[in-house]
Amino acid sequence: MSPVTAGVLQMLALIAALALAYRPLGDHMARVYSSEKHYRPEKWIYKVIGANPSAEMRWPAYLRAVLAFSAVSVLFLYLMQRMQGSLPGSLGFSSIDPDQAFNTAASFVANTNWQSYYGEQAMGHVVQTGGLAVQNFVSAAVGMAVAVALVRGFSRSRTGELGNFWSDLVRGTVRILLPISVIGAIVLVACGAIQNFAGIHEVGQFMGGTQQWNGGAVASQEVIKELGTNGGGYFNANSAHPFENPTPFSNLFEVFLILVIPFAMTRTFGRMVGNLRQGYAILATMGVIWIGFTALMMWTEFAHHGPAFEVSGGAMEGKETRYGIAASSIFSVATTLTSTGAVNSFHSSYTGLGGGIQLLGMQLGEIAPGGVGSGLYGMLIMAIIAVFIAGLMVGRTPEYLGKKISTREIKLAACYILITPALVLCFTAAAMALPTPGNSMTNSGAHGFSEILYAYTSGANNNGSAFAGLNADTQWFNSTIGIAMLLGRFLPMVFVLALAGSLAEQKPVPETAGTLRTDKPLYAGLLVGTILIITGLTYFPALALGPFAEGLAS
Repeated sequence: MSPVTAGVLQMLALIAALALAYRPLGDHMARVYSSEKHYRPEKWIYKVIGANPSAEMRWPAYLRAVLAFSAVSVLFLYLMQRMQGSLPGSLGFSSIDPDQAFNTAASFVANTNWQSYYGEQAMGHVVQTGGLAVQNFVSAAVGMAVAVALVRGFSRSRTGELGNFWSDLVRGTVRILLPISVIGAIVLVACGAIQNFAGIHEVGQFMGGTQQWNGGAVASQEVIKELGTNGGGYFNANSAHPFENPTPFSNLFEVFLILVIPFAMTRTFGRMVGNLRQGYAILATMGVIWIGFTALMMWTEFAHHGPAFEVSGGAMEGKETRYGIAASSIFSVATTLTSTGAVNSFHSSYTGLGGGIQLLGMQLGEIAPGGVGSGLYGMLIMAIIAVFIAGLMVGRTPEYLGKKISTREIKLAACYILITPALVLCFTAAAMALPTPGNSMTNSGAHGFSEILYAYTSGANNNGSAFAGLNADTQWFNSTIGIAMLLGRFLPMVFVLALAGSLAEQKPVPETAGTLRTDKPLYAGLLVGTILIITGLTYFPALALGPFAEGLAS
């Protein structure tokens, strides 16, 4: 069997698995967020935190709860790292430096999981399990809660109430993320991923010195790292490490975990707004982009010219032989089109055009299918923009799901789509203009520029993957990428929740013969075009200086 055929079969198996999980998981999540019943463990949590889960919140109160919870999480994780040297289970590691502790705290709370440290050489069991793994759960649950709040904005009318953040947070964690993670961890352990609290072991000679391996609760952290579209690895090699991702089957299973909730949330959306076909239209848009990007990535990595590429069957540099080009390409596209950031190969080693596909995937806003929660609300923002463009073309006030898209809604949507590009391009320009940040680049020219552009694209879009050629453990990059991650995560949420509140206050608009049908293939095509055009106009000059220039020169 040829490697290309194997890659196509893996894609078909992945699509089949996602299709089987789509309906039951999507319906389950809709029931979770629509239920008025509170389970006993959830009541204990509400009592501890002093929250009333039945109290409805308007969008300012919902936003304050999101920001307050996240601020406390950043502080708690920062202090854990700064105190690591005094904590039990630290494996003898010292406390983390202030700038790196800030960067890591911001990263995991923002669901970015950017890492400027070597996990097996810096973080002990307590910080890994009690700090980082906990944030893997709750940061994902925050994104899901905000997405559900926006969906309620579409489904409700003549009220500004969007639900209760504390209830949405706890239910998302207890009823969705935890049960799937328990099952997924068992699967990964069966595949060979480790799960223990062992210390550091010397395993033999390596290049003139001894090599040391850590134990750890890897499988349980690995599953929520993928399921919650987090991406932070227990080890520096991330999902290329055999302790995290030992076999081709575990590799495909991890890709499934990355994609299953973001895709299934379109079913949740359709169920909660009372129109499943609307969910299918969003699903089709996400699916077309995902499949298209995966096909392009495989083509660039298999078809690159040169004697070395012909001997190895393609661009094998930086890829694990136990996965090969096809599985690495599938993983790479899945992780950059979502906000996961996990890697099973080194993105800096991809071809110039392959690196451009990774960058473009993040620059779309990570909406195909995107992060857990963030992918859905990002796509719904784009859906509003597409409806607005269609309204301009026919001279009619745009409507979406029975709600008028007026000046206020368009301003909020426009602010949402402008925030991340502004962060990426401004920080990249500053890093290239100043003398010190450039010293962190391993490469010069177009590839060196791509390293900087990739770092800020990854941080501001809350992805977390790296080009692997940039020394990001400096005060400049720890601080600026940390700021980009926080602003890129929480500023868009301000506009999403404000938009949700504005939509919820409206009364439904009856459908007429002139209403644009947003559940048809024509609209899905318009939505795909809108996404690609907006992203292209925003980022094409920067991409032309980096990966596109490198790809055309090779």
